[in-house]
Amino acid sequence: MTTRPFTVALDGPAASGKGTIGRAVAAHFGFAYLDTGLLYRAVGARMREGMDPVRAAETLTAQVLDDPALRTAEAGQAASKVAAMPSVRTALRDFQRAFARRAGGAVLDGRDIGTVICPQAEAKIFVTASAEARATRRHKDLVEQGEDLSYRDVLADIEARDERDTSRSDSPLREAEGALRLDTTEMSIEDAVAAATRTVEARLHQT
Repeated sequence: MTTRPFTVALDGPAASGKGTIGRAVAAHFGFAYLDTGLLYRAVGARMREGMDPVRAAETLTAQVLDDPALRTAEAGQAASKVAAMPSVRTALRDFQRAFARRAGGAVLDGRDIGTVICPQAEAKIFVTASAEARATRRHKDLVEQGEDLSYRDVLADIEARDERDTSRSDSPLREAEGALRLDTTEMSIEDAVAAATRTVEARLHQT
């Protein structure tokens, strides 16, 4: 536990496990947690309703992030599209940076936390896994939520999102310098959380 600002930047592609790891690390250290992907899902959902995406980003509040509809496959697809818009990313940066530097520590997971949002984060972790492993996880989650999607469709969506995330001109997904790399393809979630926790613990003792 710390009373000063301390940022943990968790980056990685869709369904790599970074959200599960991020929540566990935040709970372990008593840090605040922000799934930044929900910001883009919320903007994407508003855009689907007809709102200008930049206006949606500028007027976003934390309360809307609790909407269960933001976890659907459609919301994920819309999020990936608005995340490729530089104007939307710019509108959301101040929100994320203020959250990251709050007193008491914060964990943020996303695509560009350690590279763009918080390049000076005290701890950086890059979580990845094969597209097939990630599609299997996402398909299982969506089926449990009542979604009617085939594994093949989910894999195609994962691969399309990876392409958009890594090839966009503004803040593409990439591993931050000095980040711990966690490949969770064959790693249990318990082992991944333990490795991330050890990294954060070490950084806490260094600051």
